[in-house]
Amino acid sequence: MEATAEKRTTIIKTISAQLNIKQKQVQNVIELLEQDNTVPFIARYRKEMTGALDEVEIRNIMDGWQYLHNLEKRKEEVIRLIDEQGKLTDELKISIEKAEKLQTIEDLYRPYKQKRRTKATVAKEKGLEPLALWILELSNGNVVEEANKYVKDDVASPEEALQGAQDIIAEMISDEPTYRQWIRQQTFQKGKIVTKVKDEEKDEKHIYEMYYTYEEPIQKAAPHRVLAMNRGEKEEILKVAIEAPSDVFTKYMIDKVIGRKHSSSNEYVIAAIEDGYKRLIQPSIEREIRNELTEKAEDRAIHIFSENLRNLLLQPPLKGKTVLGVDPAYRTGCKLAVVDETGKVLHIDVIYPHPPVAKVKEATEKFLKILDQFKIEMIAVGNGTASRETEQFVSGLIKDSKKDIYYLIVNEAGASVYSASDIAREEFPNFQVEERSAVSIARRLQDPLAELVKIDPKSVGVGQYQHDVTQKKLNDSLTFVVETAVNQVGVNVNTASSSLLQYVSGLSKAVANNIVKKREEDGKFTDRKELKKIPRLGAKTYEQCIGFLRIPDGNNPLDRTSIHPENYKVVEQLLKKVNSTTADLGTLELKEKLEALNIEEMAQYLEVGSLTLKDILESLARPGRDPRDELPQPILKKDVLKLEDLAQGMELQGTVRNVVDFGAFVDIGVKQDGLVHISKLSKTFVKHPLDIVSVGDVVTVWVDDIDMKKGRVALTMLAPELQTQS
Repeated sequence: MEATAEKRTTIIKTISAQLNIKQKQVQNVIELLEQDNTVPFIARYRKEMTGALDEVEIRNIMDGWQYLHNLEKRKEEVIRLIDEQGKLTDELKISIEKAEKLQTIEDLYRPYKQKRRTKATVAKEKGLEPLALWILELSNGNVVEEANKYVKDDVASPEEALQGAQDIIAEMISDEPTYRQWIRQQTFQKGKIVTKVKDEEKDEKHIYEMYYTYEEPIQKAAPHRVLAMNRGEKEEILKVAIEAPSDVFTKYMIDKVIGRKHSSSNEYVIAAIEDGYKRLIQPSIEREIRNELTEKAEDRAIHIFSENLRNLLLQPPLKGKTVLGVDPAYRTGCKLAVVDETGKVLHIDVIYPHPPVAKVKEATEKFLKILDQFKIEMIAVGNGTASRETEQFVSGLIKDSKKDIYYLIVNEAGASVYSASDIAREEFPNFQVEERSAVSIARRLQDPLAELVKIDPKSVGVGQYQHDVTQKKLNDSLTFVVETAVNQVGVNVNTASSSLLQYVSGLSKAVANNIVKKREEDGKFTDRKELKKIPRLGAKTYEQCIGFLRIPDGNNPLDRTSIHPENYKVVEQLLKKVNSTTADLGTLELKEKLEALNIEEMAQYLEVGSLTLKDILESLARPGRDPRDELPQPILKKDVLKLEDLAQGMELQGTVRNVVDFGAFVDIGVKQDGLVHISKLSKTFVKHPLDIVSVGDVVTVWVDDIDMKKGRVALTMLAPELQTQS
């Protein structure tokens, strides 16, 4: 993105002010991005230049730079287009150059824009523009007599001439930028969004019932309601409109155009203003406001989805366990998959413990045999169809056999999408779809991140109105979240799938495939330097990716850390200074030596930034650190809970499965997740549920209400003593 030095400085200042980030930091980030550095690389390995900005802050700078660069380009284009018409004044040029939003530029350009054939252009073709300007002068001449002068072949009467002149006036007034901006602002402040039912029969489940006759101020329209209205309108169940005080707006324009002048032209100007508002301004402003509301609602929905996805991806893994994955079903049976601690599939099977087949005795024997034969330590049960019945079967066997085995209900959203995908077919060509699903469920328990990256992020079931938002915007945001999560955790280059590798900073799908191919042909990588030989992995790509690729049991102990090879010489100097070697990584002795260092002094001695040194010290002290290990572990279970077991006020532990605008859904071990409404999340005011809970959080809840008929549970996070106070 090129920009003149002056404009570049202006853009940097604007972004700095908007994001409250120092200008130097913004400038450095932009320069790093222009040098083809990735966001994860900049965030992790260029902290001295960015002042330790995180991935989101860097992305915000990138988005701001893109928007303001496009804004400057549009300004130049509009100035050129108006100038070509010979209508560019110094005042107009200054107004365009000062504009801070694309909408303002479009408002200023509107009067000069080449329009499709309108009533006004037809009237101008008939030569009625001078009459329109005469009427607008508000002189006291005889209007009809003046109009008579324009009666000719294509203008049959003075009435037709006056109508044409009014059409021209209506368009002139509707194009006036100051009027449009004022009306848009006032519509936002004083207008309402109103919905009415259009076709009730199409709403079989009465999903949109609350919107059959509904209105609320535009300013208070909640994002999730905006998207619900939009969907209802798209499905032709609802009619949605913006209502605003039109009389206030027409009076404003009449005062601006006519003021206190008394003229025989007044009534024609007033009629033109009223027509201009109703026919031209109002529909246009309504579209703009609806678009703006939708855009804000989409941004909110995408933000919620992204936060939920990030927390889902970063759920703590249960490492080093042999897991039995169960994909529950009734008629087709429960598919079983045994995977060892590395995720390798050891056994595939199927049992029929449920109706209509109901071979319970045979299912029990087979299940117990698998538990013994493969020394199963953990059972992962998918939460789809027949999940709770399967959970009862599993928990009963654990109880009766007195085995020290736990089970966990795993969110299997997207497992079926993965199972039928090209990735799954490539991975397990001889497996049935449901068998692949059982493998995915088992692996999700071992390493949620490594397994979930194989699935389209939209299919993981933690969104809200994800089908109603701009898909490109959603995809961009979710891809960014996955990339950030993968690079924050780091990747074992000797076990990672191509699906996981392609999210690593700088790696494309083709290069990721080449890494896997090389590994399969030549065996494990033993040194980071070996990756330089991978086809299409050039010097720049190597620089961007290598710090995020780990070799846990390689020749160089530093290769299992997040330390970038560009700093290996610094590490050698540092270790020499404290009389240690790379063989001491992770030892208590080295940790104590490093903790005793004065970071600022050592940074000066090593000629390295103090932020970079802090990261190096952390990696040397904890070489195999996984940030996910510090999060609360998932709730492991041995027994099952039924809806009938619940009672009002009962205290339970649950896992947050989804966060939406109006609350959080918590898995407490019964068939349906319980809802904690936003009002029951905290004693204090909660602006948004994400401020209190995240997907994957383990929370204490109390049963607030049980609806046995609908199978619903309302929960609260307010302890009983707080409930009595409120």
